[in-house]
Amino acid sequence: MTTPKETKINKTGHSTRKTLVGVVTSDKMKDTVVVKVSNFVKHPKYGKFLSKDKKFKAHDKGNTKKVGDKVTIVECAPISKDKHFVVVQEA
Repeated sequence: MTTPKETKINKTGHSTRKTLVGVVTSDKMKDTVVVKVSNFVKHPKYGKFLSKDKKFKAHDKGNTKKVGDKVTIVECAPISKDKHFVVVQEA
């Protein structure tokens, strides 16, 4: 997949939003999908590349995305305790 884009500070003092690309792993909640984001990192000592996965809950108005869809999510203000991303488009 992709690595998270770095957060930068704008001239106004606000930071830019993280944009991530991942695969929908669950769509069983109302207006919410679970997106799995993968990226490769190099082990600092041994040099082997490892796949790191992280799951994010994202807001999906109308439950339009299904399991297996590749989507782009963008960071937003907290919607609930665990939900801080919104599905923008299918990648």
